[in-house]
Amino acid sequence: MKIVVFDLDGTLINSLEDLADSANHVLTQHGFPTHPVDAYRYFVGDGVRKLIERILPAEERTDAQIEQCKAEFVAYYKIHMEDKTSVYEGITELLKALKARGLKIAVATNKVHSAVAPLMAKYFPGIHFDSLIGQREGIPVKPAPQIMYDILKETGCSASEALHVGDTATDMQLAHNAGVTPVGVLWGYRPLEELQEAGAQFIIEKPEELLGLV
Repeated sequence: MKIVVFDLDGTLINSLEDLADSANHVLTQHGFPTHPVDAYRYFVGDGVRKLIERILPAEERTDAQIEQCKAEFVAYYKIHMEDKTSVYEGITELLKALKARGLKIAVATNKVHSAVAPLMAKYFPGIHFDSLIGQREGIPVKPAPQIMYDILKETGCSASEALHVGDTATDMQLAHNAGVTPVGVLWGYRPLEELQEAGAQFIIEKPEELLGLV
């Protein structure tokens, strides 16, 4: 292997509370019911628009309402995305070990692209990522493979030389769609069964276990 491409939320960082707080803030501003933090494990992961669509009351899911709430969420989250977020135990050590072995590392996430680099600089200072790509306007979100194609092109790696590491079915589907090896992690937001059903080739319980796959 030459490159390990990571999902972000639920894989490298635990951002669930900040995502939930930001989404619930938007709902409160509109007088809509909020959701418990744990429910957001299944709301996040497929891009901001899908997140907003899922949390809104069914009768409020118009294009105009979704777009307005999406803009409000992005603005609020940009200010509060570091309030409660933390790095999963063992991740920093794993990233340093991969770099020490000469591997490239990258991030493919459905988080808004503009938020990705600031978060990486905040939580992984001194670690160089070879590519960081988030959700971009006009580009289909994961599991559409374009994000992975762009990372491989940017880093000069082939699909057969890549692992994609993530915590959701969306991540496993992205890997299959792009022809890279899917690796599921159990410390994130979704259960073992979801990863198995989505076709994870490997499933790991602790970050250091990834070193045995590269």
